Amino acid sequence: MSVWPAWEVRDEAGATAWFGVRLEFGDGARVDALAVASEGCVSIEDVRAEPALSLDDLAALADWLEDPLFEACGIGVEPDGPDPGGPEPDGADAGPGRARQAWPRGVEGQWLVAQKYRAAQEQGVDPVLAVMSATGQDRRKSLRLIGQARDAGFLTRRRARP
Repeated sequence: MSVWPAWEVRDEAGATAWFGVRLEFGDGARVDALAVASEGCVSIEDVRAEPALSLDDLAALADWLEDPLFEACGIGVEPDGPDPGGPEPDGADAGPGRARQAWPRGVEGQWLVAQKYRAAQEQGVDPVLAVMSATGQDRRKSLRLIGQARDAGFLTRRRARP
């Protein structure tokens, strides 16, 4: 998945920014979207997909786009509220190792995920926990990153497909 700024319009009230979003899947399917960020809200203006999306797939699209799009738009969201063991609002750490680290996006991030995953396998430790530790993400998001690295070809498939 990639997100990039398309254009921005400024006026007295603030700024409205548009972002291009692309999801590419290993089987050749692709989803392109145009998102707009204004006044702390993000909306999807246009979606194009090959092959066409069903209504259920379109509803699931929001879950796939939400976190990367909010990051690109500069909107920080913690759905469960602040982490009691995470960083304090003033920037001081309440607990060691709990603050999220900056992790590269796109191909570079996928490659790094694959490196961490393989290194953990070679050491005989849980590769998902290694990716979680390296990225600072929860298990679900780490599994998503591992899946993206697999789709990009940096990791082998888990099961042989007929």
